[in-house]
Amino acid sequence: MHLLTNYFGDLTLARLLVQRGMAAIYLVAFLTVLNQFKPLLGERGLLPVPEFLRRVSFREAPSLFHWRYSDGLADAVAWSGVVLSVLALAGITDAGPIWVSVSAWLVLYALYLSIVNVGQTFFGFGWESMLLEAGFFTAFLGPAHVRPSVIPILILRWMLFRTEMGAGLIKLRHDQCWRDLTCMYYHYETQPLPNALSWYFHWIPKPVHRFSAGYSHFVQVVAPFFLFAPQPVAFIAGVILVSQQLILIISGNYSWLNWLTVVLGFSAFDGHLLRYAGSGFGARPLAWDVVLWALALATTAMSIQPTLNLISKDQMMNYSYNRFHLVGAYGAFGNVSKERYEVVIEGTADAVLTAATEWKEYEFKGKPGDVRRTPPQVAPYHLRLDWMVWFLPFGVAVTSHGIHVYGHKLWFFRFIKRLLTNDATILRLLRRNPFPDAPPAYVRAQFYQYSYTTAAERKVNGAWWSRRLLGSYLAAVGLETLREV
Repeated sequence: MHLLTNYFGDLTLARLLVQRGMAAIYLVAFLTVLNQFKPLLGERGLLPVPEFLRRVSFREAPSLFHWRYSDGLADAVAWSGVVLSVLALAGITDAGPIWVSVSAWLVLYALYLSIVNVGQTFFGFGWESMLLEAGFFTAFLGPAHVRPSVIPILILRWMLFRTEMGAGLIKLRHDQCWRDLTCMYYHYETQPLPNALSWYFHWIPKPVHRFSAGYSHFVQVVAPFFLFAPQPVAFIAGVILVSQQLILIISGNYSWLNWLTVVLGFSAFDGHLLRYAGSGFGARPLAWDVVLWALALATTAMSIQPTLNLISKDQMMNYSYNRFHLVGAYGAFGNVSKERYEVVIEGTADAVLTAATEWKEYEFKGKPGDVRRTPPQVAPYHLRLDWMVWFLPFGVAVTSHGIHVYGHKLWFFRFIKRLLTNDATILRLLRRNPFPDAPPAYVRAQFYQYSYTTAAERKVNGAWWSRRLLGSYLAAVGLETLREV
């Protein structure tokens, strides 16, 4: 025991920080479900869950909604998750026996798994699987009065290793700008949902950007190996990984991706070094140790494919090898866009379209639209509709002759239809509805290139962005056109 303590340090603080951090992230995640699930996926949503459940089996996508789906049950799942998250955040779930603590965390996992497995494209983000995996293994950290085991701590460090290493290797393998250290020239301008500080980060000198890209390779490809070194080396590695995530947090909006990575970084912290050492623990029951060793063996078996993926030249990013989203492959920004394109949605009350028709823009809560609006800070909250609209330009070819749209998503047509009826549930997901009194007669979507203004330009006109119209993403449509969608 003394030898283990010397190698791994005191695990009490790591357990505390991971549990509280995971509870906070679960709370944010269930709040997004409460506010956004029904308009996007409910009975009258853009991709209704009942339609999806008719196409998939429980075996393919385990979810309690296979028993039955209703918007009321979705609300009950979300509220249950919120309440359990608050109890875990307050430490109440860890005050009782082991089985109470473990059960509470596994229920949180099962509830969110039920959401993600029917969430389709709106819950298809890599950090959904990350939350599920981290939440599942957090369940085995045990309550505060039981001596912590190194097994779940090492499993969480292994997850952090795969997250960072996957992100680092996908960069080096995919985009030349990561290899020549120029990706950061573009990143802050083209990232999904910039915040107010992103503009300032974009305009820092290019040598600093190049250093930042090189340092990112060190953090993601070198530092993770030291997570398994003895203390204080593992702690230093954890601090390095956490510090990089904090920079990403203040320079953009990535939902809870960076916050979750910070929480995983806490698994490397040593209570002795930070003057927080636990004492007075009850002994771990033999049965509990047996469960933990079984967990270690199962995790080792599930790690074979993700490990092979890391060394593969055809490395996959954000991929789940099982329907329970455990021990997956992670990574981000294998490619960095060099230009920023935005789909801007407009409506008009004019019944007859002419050259003089007045078009009014819909505004989203997070993504760029009005060039003078200060980019907001929304993370760790996740604006799912904003993100999906940000993805749309990836289905467009931009050439010197104009743009070519390869096709439109079903959910996008249904979204436009909801705007044409002033659907209150969908409009709550937007920042501003330019037609508060009556729905528009027509809606269209324009395709723009956005660029940050310079300091001189911003001083003159107060705009954060300049934009240039490149073409039409969706021609003007009325309700009759989309009646059957």
